[in-house]
Amino acid sequence: MSVPQPLDRSELTQVASAQRQLPTTTGLAPYSGSYGKKEIIHLLRRTLTGVSFTSYNHFKDLSLAAAVEELLLPTSAPSLPINDYNNLDYDILDATVPFGETWVGAAHGDNIEYWREISFKGWLTKQMIEQETSIHNKMILFWHNHLASEVFAIFDARLAYQQFEIFRTYALGNFKQMVKQITIDPQMLYYLNGTYNNKYQPDENYARELQELFCIGKGPDSGYTEDDVQAAARVLTGWRINWDQNTESLFDPWLHDTDPKQFSGFYNNTIINGQTGANGANELDQMLNMIFATTECAKFVCRKLYRFFVYHTIDATTESLVITPLANIFRDNNYNITPVLRALFKSEHFFDVVNRGAMIKTPIDYLVGAFREFDIQRPDPSLISDNYELLKYMYWNMDGMLMGIGDPPNVAGWPAYYQAPSYNKYWVTTATLPSRALRTDEMLYWGYDVFGNRIKIDPVAITTQIPNAQDPTLLVNAVLSWMLAVPVSDTVKQNMKNELLSGQTSDYYWTDAWNEYLANPTDEMAYGTVESRLKSMYYILMHLEEYQLM
Repeated sequence: MSVPQPLDRSELTQVASAQRQLPTTTGLAPYSGSYGKKEIIHLLRRTLTGVSFTSYNHFKDLSLAAAVEELLLPTSAPSLPINDYNNLDYDILDATVPFGETWVGAAHGDNIEYWREISFKGWLTKQMIEQETSIHNKMILFWHNHLASEVFAIFDARLAYQQFEIFRTYALGNFKQMVKQITIDPQMLYYLNGTYNNKYQPDENYARELQELFCIGKGPDSGYTEDDVQAAARVLTGWRINWDQNTESLFDPWLHDTDPKQFSGFYNNTIINGQTGANGANELDQMLNMIFATTECAKFVCRKLYRFFVYHTIDATTESLVITPLANIFRDNNYNITPVLRALFKSEHFFDVVNRGAMIKTPIDYLVGAFREFDIQRPDPSLISDNYELLKYMYWNMDGMLMGIGDPPNVAGWPAYYQAPSYNKYWVTTATLPSRALRTDEMLYWGYDVFGNRIKIDPVAITTQIPNAQDPTLLVNAVLSWMLAVPVSDTVKQNMKNELLSGQTSDYYWTDAWNEYLANPTDEMAYGTVESRLKSMYYILMHLEEYQLM
């Protein structure tokens, strides 16, 4: 096997940056160029998590307009997370929730809550693996990063589930309504101290993040003031957790500041008059109307969408030709998100060649993406404990690569989406890059150990889905066009082909071996011959810098 050199962080970031060395002058005009395999896979790679053959085959005969419309269809609600963690061998026992039943409505349990939260994170991972034709799960991840909180910080899996239900409900819907629900969501009330915010001791934590991180940002046109933060905190006094039922929130008029709240010129010197009794809850709607009336609110969210789906750097041209018109669409549609995504994914800018392969895969796109690309077979759904162990292991692997689902580092989300100048280079460090290679080696060679069963890539099964796989040149080209977002050198192609030929020079060394396997699929020797060669070829592929890009 032609063993590739270890992945080098500097070389990888250079490869990624090379895609955007040329400036782009494209905007939101509808894309009118060729729409073939490359364009379809680019669209799916950015909107889904990994491109499986099932996904590609579903979309390959659709027009761009039809493909985008299907991607924007919301999915149905998934089944509830369950107690999949009870295991007496590990001394884990949830005495209040029977094995296989949901813990969502159960009472909080200090001694079992950690395992419920791992169960929840595995459940989220399962949704990403099982996605097929909708951007819905990718948008849930987007909002989880944008309106961030930390599951482990609150230590109540029920609240985490409820918050993600808000993301699922509004993922493709109305941003303004979602912000209102998140503002009074029990998990967020705990996380940013909203439940302790009252007229006697106003707490500015959530009021600050509502403007700085969730709605307005810190861009050049952001002009809210410290006085605005203080006034917003006073508007929000009285919202708290219902201590009799910790999964609910309520408005307590006795804790609400009923004096007028004066805002700055950035908000047109708006005054929100204090209201008494239950009417005090209405001040939240008035404040959100004020915030969403600014031009900067829509621009800020559209910049976040751009960095998530297109590229991290936004220059003056992109601001003018992409962000501003997207923001106009956002405001004109009363802050409904679907029209914005529709315009972006059908635009010439999205399909501009300089934007393809210009992003480094997130740990989720890398690990879950590979799981889906190679169609790795999970244990039968009836094997509840086996699936729990697999999903738990996948979660901890992604967490080790700096992206534990459910737990961004802080309320700002993952730095890859906002921290200039590194942005998505945050994902690849001297520690995480070798870890990535190790994880794909594990998936390819020895697999995830699930109670003695090995869950791993079957390189033969996935290759049978590739047309003309008996031709080593066509096979290599098909794999590269499917799994890589950027082209590679002829040397790389030849190295991959050499593994299929076992160092020989004639194509028939692979063609005969493959045809022999197809004719005798139960023959262990025939299977072993093609399996070892395919493993070596895919090993080279997954050790390329280009494999890290999307």
